[in-house]
Amino acid sequence: MATSDSPSPADLRSMFGANLRVLCQDAASISALCRELGINRTQFNRYLGGESFPRPDVLHKICAYFGVDARILLEPVASLRHPDDDLFSHPEVKEFLGMAPRGVPSDVFPSGMYRFSRPGFMDPDSYVVGLIHAFRVGERTFVRGYEPRSAMRIQGLPTAGPTREFRGIVLQQDSGVSLLIARRGAVTFTFNYLTRISSYQNNFWVGYATRTASESLSANRISRMVYEYIGPNRAEVMRTARQAGYVKEKDLLPFHRQLLMVGTPFR
Repeated sequence: MATSDSPSPADLRSMFGANLRVLCQDAASISALCRELGINRTQFNRYLGGESFPRPDVLHKICAYFGVDARILLEPVASLRHPDDDLFSHPEVKEFLGMAPRGVPSDVFPSGMYRFSRPGFMDPDSYVVGLIHAFRVGERTFVRGYEPRSAMRIQGLPTAGPTREFRGIVLQQDSGVSLLIARRGAVTFTFNYLTRISSYQNNFWVGYATRTASESLSANRISRMVYEYIGPNRAEVMRTARQAGYVKEKDLLPFHRQLLMVGTPFR
């Protein structure tokens, strides 16, 4: 029986539902989120409505996806994140980096799905095409995606989902945004810098990507990069997912090819 100091099951369901609704605010759609999580949409709606608890394994999956812990059953999600608890707000760098991860306006870099392309680091005659999902939790903007299996094979790395997954944080810059991205365990980092360009739908960003690797005569550490916002357009998401991986120049979308300035050295 619940005491005056312990929440009832109904209280826990209500708190979890309220927190889940907050966390889902910037999802492209609940259906897309359920597909990513591998959770039945009807059951997920019961969680949102405070009608049901997830199983422990499902709760773990939800918490891992949103970067929270099981306290979302007990406390408002806003109270689980303390701005001064992270590395960016450490006293040694707070005046320099403290505001960088916060407040990236959605009109500067919207939440949703992006299609990207860039020359391959290992093979500059090939190009990498992929998808990345930008989402917001509170004041922070994050990205998440998966390395193409073909890219992992070339590096002699496992191709299982957890190994391919990468996540990162979006930082606002004076003339664009930068993204600091790592695979699980921070085994590798990439840094992307992007600035928006004028286009018909105002949905393209161009810039460059760099990777943390030693100098090599046979591989690059920096290349141009294009991001195209495709939002909740399922047809374009599926089209890109089918193409994701290494492609040849002729297989690039025409405007991506133009923005990558194929044949022009990067400076």
